Parts: sequence; C-alpha cells; structure tokens
Amino acid sequence: MVYGEFIQQTSVHLCKLLTAQLSGQQNWSVYLTNSGTEATEGALKLAKRFTNRHEIIAAKNAYHGNTQGAMSVCGNENQNRAFRPLIPGVKFITFNNEADLQKITTNTAAVILETIQGGAGFIEPKNNYLLKVKKRCKTVGALLILDEIQSGIGRTGQFFGFENYNLTPDIIVSGKGLGGGMPIGAFISPLHIMNSLKENPKLGHITTFGGHPVIAASALATIKEITSSNLMAEALEKEQLFRKLLQHKAIKEIRGKGLMLAILFKTPEIASQIILKSLEKGLLLFWLLFEGKAVRITPPLTISKDEIQKGCKLLLEVIKEVTR
Repeated sequence: MVYGEFIQQTSVHLCKLLTAQLSGQQNWSVYLTNSGTEATEGALKLAKRFTNRHEIIAAKNAYHGNTQGAMSVCGNENQNRAFRPLIPGVKFITFNNEADLQKITTNTAAVILETIQGGAGFIEPKNNYLLKVKKRCKTVGALLILDEIQSGIGRTGQFFGFENYNLTPDIIVSGKGLGGGMPIGAFISPLHIMNSLKENPKLGHITTFGGHPVIAASALATIKEITSSNLMAEALEKEQLFRKLLQHKAIKEIRGKGLMLAILFKTPEIASQIILKSLEKGLLLFWLLFEGKAVRITPPLTISKDEIQKGCKLLLEVIKEVTR
C-alpha cells in the first residue's frame, strides 16, 4: 500500500504520540516523509502555500538537506555553486545577529533555522535569539520553521531542542533520530496551516512511502522508549561528564548541548588527525560540514557513563599524541 489511500493504525499512533510532545492549545498535524531533507521540502512548500509569499530567509552556513529546495536554504556557497540555479527568492542572515532580523519583511513567507546550528559548529542561540526571530515573524506575518533533525528527539535533554529556548515554531522539521535507525522524516504544524496543502491544487504535496507502517513502528517504539525512560535527563548528565573529562590545553572550546557536542581545536588539521587516529583505535568521531576545527561527538542516547569514560580516556590519549 502506497500514497496513503488508507489510514494505517501504526502511522496514526506515531503521529498522535509526536503531537503529544507539543504543549499549548494548537491542534497539531504531522506529515510523514522518508527523510529529513524531504521534510524540509514539504515545510518550505507549506509556508509558501499558507502565506502566498515566495521569499525564504535562511541562515548562513545552515544545513537542511541535499535536495535542491533544501540546498537552496543552506547558506554555504562552496556546497551550492556547482548546482545553481537553485530555487529563487532565498535570502540569508547571520545566526544570532539581531540586526539582520530587519531583513524579515512582509515579503517573507518563512524563516528557516536550525534550533542549534549543526554544520556551522554546533552554535546555540544566544540572548533569546529564537524568541526575537519568532516575534519578528509574527509582526510581519511570516512563519518560523525550526529544523530539529539533529537537535530533536531527546538529544538536547528535551524532546525538541527548541523547548530549551522557551518558544514553539510554526513548522517543525524532524528526521534522523526519529526513526531509531530507520529512514523517516516529518514536518509538523498546526492543522489550519497544514490544511493549506489540501486544495488549490489538490495533492499539493504527496509521498509514496512516507508513513510506511514498518518505518512508523520503528519511530513509535523509539519515541516510547525515549519518553518513558530517563534518557533525556541523562543526556544532560552525560554532557556534564563529557565536559568534566575532556580537559586538555589543546581543546579551545566545547560547544553544544546534551549529546550534541563539538570540540574545537586550533586548526582543521589537528581536528582531522584526531578523528582519523581515534578511528584506528576503535573510537568513532566525525567532522562537521562547515567548521573544520571541530570534532563531533554525537553518540547514541543510550551510551553508558562507563562507555563515556572509556571513550574520553582514549580521546585524550589521541589528543596528546597528535598535539605533543
């Protein structure tokens, strides 16, 4: 069964459990997709359709996916130039720069931001930045889309990362951890916004395998485990353990929140050597897309404190070896 001609119970249960994580009086609606980048595409179309505007504001050095629409709101020209022309009407602002908020106008359909900028270096919003963006959007009639593909599903100690910053966006984009290892994405909005995809034209957004019951079952089990256990609270405890253990003069900064952490070193060369030498010793780390000096630490939420201690000990040994 494809295209969702018939409602299937597992998908419905997943959507109900997802919307149950959202506070407030809104009647939330979920559109399930195959991936996070497809969810980004759907969110952008929804914002344009609902507002009848075409301008999108995104952040420099953002990452929202790799299809053409999603790439169009990724503000890194090194990635984008080989594929231009991309979709028109996209303008860029600098994350955490409040002066740039004046670029959001009555021409703007939506502002799309990562709750915590991932590829740019795990940069958190400062000084109520996201609240100020939401206020500006409301003033001019634009929608705020928050990309929770990396920061969502318990990784920052809350189910959605934006809960740490005291706001709720108009459209939420989810993926990655939502499926517990299986391929899934979703965009979520109040029903009165989502309904704008139903008419003019009909089937304004469709998906073949979005909401597939086997994939939905994996996501449903994942959310049940995360919300019924102590994993979210433990993510913050584990963050503090990482910060306590990872002490070395070569570490310039540790950015991020919960189990979404990035260690900053002096040069990209040092960071890359550390990642590769750690791999040789059986420790999995990774790079960030646009911040070469960073080493990414995003373990499974189920990582134990013993595993963190062993991993940090090994990592410190590698740092000493690389920087001595």
